[in-house]
Amino acid sequence: MTTAREKLLALMDAALTAADPGVQIPLNLPTKPKGKTIVIGAGKASANMARAFEKAWDGPLEGLVVTRYGHAVACDKIEIVEASHPVPDAAGQKAAERILEIVQSAGPDDLVVCMISGGGSALLALPGPGLTLEDKQAISKALLRSGATISEMNCVRKHLSAIKGGRLAKASAPARMVTYLVSDVPGDDPAIIASGPTVADPTTGKDALDLLRHYQIDIPNAAKELLSDSSQETVKPGDDCFDGHETVMLARPQDSLEAAAKVARDLGLTPVILGDAIEGEAREIAIMHAGIAHQVANHGQPATKPCVLLSGGETTVTVRGEGGRGGRNSEFLLSLLVQLRDQSGFSALAIDTDGIDGSEDNAGAIIDATSWQKAKDAGIDLREYLANNDAYSAFAKIDDLLMTGPTLTNVNDFRAILIE
Repeated sequence: MTTAREKLLALMDAALTAADPGVQIPLNLPTKPKGKTIVIGAGKASANMARAFEKAWDGPLEGLVVTRYGHAVACDKIEIVEASHPVPDAAGQKAAERILEIVQSAGPDDLVVCMISGGGSALLALPGPGLTLEDKQAISKALLRSGATISEMNCVRKHLSAIKGGRLAKASAPARMVTYLVSDVPGDDPAIIASGPTVADPTTGKDALDLLRHYQIDIPNAAKELLSDSSQETVKPGDDCFDGHETVMLARPQDSLEAAAKVARDLGLTPVILGDAIEGEAREIAIMHAGIAHQVANHGQPATKPCVLLSGGETTVTVRGEGGRGGRNSEFLLSLLVQLRDQSGFSALAIDTDGIDGSEDNAGAIIDATSWQKAKDAGIDLREYLANNDAYSAFAKIDDLLMTGPTLTNVNDFRAILIE
């Protein structure tokens, strides 16, 4: 008999396989240029994407791609460097400077192939005029703790950058450009993925300032001046640097949900996809999911048992505790466990599809009917851990952390709640 945990892990495997950009790149190769082929990129999946392109490309190429520490893969012709995520570091700044220099050397007969995936915003760290890396680091840390959504954070990031918000495309002109994307953002907007270094940006510096005021984030005067300077705006729609620019979406959160739904049906489960773009506080989103799970169990709506609720998107965590460990998926699952603690027939997992939940070493966690009792037997008050934003420690104590290691892709959160 297949256990609940085995079923959930099968759904996770299907979701991750569907998100592998290496499958799609050979099917979406651009036409060869008269001149050079230059591969650049940034993101948690970018090295995997570069390797897939290198293997599929019949001809000379060169380039540089930056990925997160631990996410590099070997390439023969494309240089892969690693940098910090989610807070940028000097390695990311140096890589961004080199990438900018590389594309500025491209001519009208050359092809620039850009590999962009989630995480690229922090990895492609080139502060705008007047800013230091320390300024960017401080603002990034504050944004991560504020509860801002990914689109809000990236609005600020791109306006404080010398390379994002279409500026990389501007620097590449007049070369032809093709951008490959792996979406980690709700709605799959290319302008938000990695802060849109190669696509037009409709937002303004004023939008970024308004967001910083809303979340009560103090910024240095240099940042205020930059965001208020209309001459330093991001590249807007209609700019001729985007003429002939092709954008190819390789993987989306919805693709992973549909793949998991197919496996669920093969396992005799009714899949219900709740959405691929769910945002909000992780613990609150968990309460909503628990309510739907109760409706299934008690009233057979919107589906009858056995059923699995599937969802994606990117939740947020407003840090209130001190010294707690744990990313948004672990926090979601801990809140869900608190809600479903007295119910039978429930199991669930929640992961970040890049294999790293926040800044920890786990992808997320997995729970079943034994999880609450294990905590009780160990004398652990899971509510206290939730209040302290310490989901990692809670699940470590009851051996429910889920470790995958870097998956070399990133289509954001994947959640599955099994009701039997």
